[in-house]
Amino acid sequence: MVGDVLVVAIPATMTRAEELHWVGLMKSKFERRKAIAPIDLTSRARRLSLLYDLPTPDSIRWVHNQRTRWGSCTPENRTIRISSRVARFPDWVLDYLIVHELAHLREPGHGQAFRELLDRYPRAERATGFLIAMGREWNENGLPVVEPQNPQRSQYELRDPRRPTPLHR
Repeated sequence: MVGDVLVVAIPATMTRAEELHWVGLMKSKFERRKAIAPIDLTSRARRLSLLYDLPTPDSIRWVHNQRTRWGSCTPENRTIRISSRVARFPDWVLDYLIVHELAHLREPGHGQAFRELLDRYPRAERATGFLIAMGREWNENGLPVVEPQNPQRSQYELRDPRRPTPLHR
């Protein structure tokens, strides 16, 4: 940044199309990082875990490489990752996604016990509607379509079906 201007240095050999592509990509990355800066996920997760009687993660952090999911949890090492794309969502949607991942620390699957944990969040239905409007795919129980990234690790993810993955083609 120079003052309030984002400066992107690129090789002089780039074509105009390459320049537009890379400047757009760098601008998007910068805007994502700027959006997450004021949000303290650790404090937020701690507050939500106390409020809804859910486990506290050992680690919760923003990630910039989740293009096919809003968040993910690995119960074995009690880590939660939230896509930086979510930083622009309303607070109650971010809270819902955190509560969803916190619930996985106690209940790895999406059975009745998991749904009961998730139902503790009073805006769960509203947040679900928001995510549907954002293009999410949901199953017959009103839960996001979730598949383990690696069945050996029990890693559960909220996936964005608009982005192709090996499991969504």
